[in-house]
Amino acid sequence: MALTLTFHGAAECVTGFCARLSSDDFTLLIDCGMFQGSKTLKALNYEPFPFDVSKVDAVLLTHAHIDHSGMLPKLMRAGYSGPIYATAATRALCEVMLADAGEIQESEVFHLNRRNQQRGRPQVEPVYTARDAAKTMDLFRKVKIDDLVDIVPGVKARYWNAGHMLGAASIELIVEVDGETQTLLFSGDLGAGGQDYLPEPTGPSGIDHLVLESTYGDREREAADTVGRRRLLAEELRQAHAAGGPLLMPTFAVGRAQELLLDLLAVMESGEAPRGEIFLDSPLAIEATDVFLERGWNRDTETNSFTKLSHAAHLHYLMKPQESDQLERLRDWHIILAGSGMCDAGRIRRHLKRLLWRPEVTVLISGFQAAGTLGRLLVDGKRLVRIQGDDVRVKARIRVIDVYSAHADAAGLVRWASDRQPIKAQVFLAHGEPGALEGLSERLKAAGFDPARIAIPALDQTFQLSPSGGARLIGARPPRLAPGRAASLDWHNERADLFVRLNARIQEAPSEEARQRLLRALADVLDAADAEAGSSDPDPAADPTTPKVTDGVQSDDV
Repeated sequence: MALTLTFHGAAECVTGFCARLSSDDFTLLIDCGMFQGSKTLKALNYEPFPFDVSKVDAVLLTHAHIDHSGMLPKLMRAGYSGPIYATAATRALCEVMLADAGEIQESEVFHLNRRNQQRGRPQVEPVYTARDAAKTMDLFRKVKIDDLVDIVPGVKARYWNAGHMLGAASIELIVEVDGETQTLLFSGDLGAGGQDYLPEPTGPSGIDHLVLESTYGDREREAADTVGRRRLLAEELRQAHAAGGPLLMPTFAVGRAQELLLDLLAVMESGEAPRGEIFLDSPLAIEATDVFLERGWNRDTETNSFTKLSHAAHLHYLMKPQESDQLERLRDWHIILAGSGMCDAGRIRRHLKRLLWRPEVTVLISGFQAAGTLGRLLVDGKRLVRIQGDDVRVKARIRVIDVYSAHADAAGLVRWASDRQPIKAQVFLAHGEPGALEGLSERLKAAGFDPARIAIPALDQTFQLSPSGGARLIGARPPRLAPGRAASLDWHNERADLFVRLNARIQEAPSEEARQRLLRALADVLDAADAEAGSSDPDPAADPTTPKVTDGVQSDDV
């Protein structure tokens, strides 16, 4: 009766975490997250689950972020009716986050299907709806930090503070299989520690297997306490104010938005930064703020810092789309926080579309940007991007402030993992792009971890676990993505980049004749490709690679 562990997400990438722990007697899921990033990666959200949903007995959820919880409504829709174990704060946040994700799916699919109908392409359905999200909430079962909970016969779980966001936990599983007891620890996403708003990440020692996140496994960030963090933010605000235009901040709606608001208010009140009106242009962030006001008590500091957000004079909450539209009239110094944090959905796209071409505007990015996202393209210095079908030249100041990450950096991950020693069997590195995974592996080896006991799983790989012999790769179904594809730019990104370059080159051509020569040369290349393929007029509607809507992002968004 073997115990096996399969990685169905966040393998060689940072999104879609979902691990399946199975024996002959039970099947458990640890998280069930949505893929984000390139459109090829997000297309996996539309595929059937790579496991038998009817055999899943329980889901254990580390925290509410969509890349860990976002596929729960689809799981329910596929027939799952068992419990979802989570902390009370995680449940409260999921109630607003999953509903928001469902509404985005419905809205984006509606608009996509109108275009598909015009283009003769097949209609698509949302991954799930807001109604599906509401029904999923009935499956949640609340778990308290530090309590030992019976999950299924032979399996107990204990949740530990992860310090990543409100309600986030690492999950310890104590499993009895065939007379043997094995202990597994899933780190979930780990916080950086030293924050006023969240408890320090903790966990047990003396475990058999550790599944460790690796988001920042290859880099160390500048250490900054509250005073240092606010000093850096104030300097960014002073520079943005001096540039003469507004400050636009793509913001993750849950956790990051609330922390940034507190610091923005603090540096303005202290006189470190110029005062200005602050607009939170994200219905999800506004609803999440209510959860923080209710449940943001930090038992380490015995305070709820978020209460300051309920009565700030310069802070404005914009719920309605028409309120967001009115920001176009503003010309004076002001600050806009809008989602999504990776610039791939929500209201931030409209603001970027109208502001990126203005050199007096500052865009301040404060979180991890996955490969293939618009945010990553901006951070990487792209000067022309495609947003909602339009080419936009980037003249705004693109700035990055890295002290607000909710993830531990490489040094923090190694410290936390070392505190879990002795780890008797295996360390699995997940939730990281290839460079971060390899970087953390090398750091762990330097810290004394056995190189033979460090594994970097690929998507859908299965390992047989034993308490002393580590883990043995036992084969897997054909991978849904080829190795290395999860965190790379895909053909959608390359096509968008080509369109942007082509349009720019045509516009910059010195004459009508030069434009015609360029277009004829491109037509010759296409004719040659058609001749080689034996087709002169391929039907895009019949192309199996025609992109679907994924997580609120259209094929022509980036």
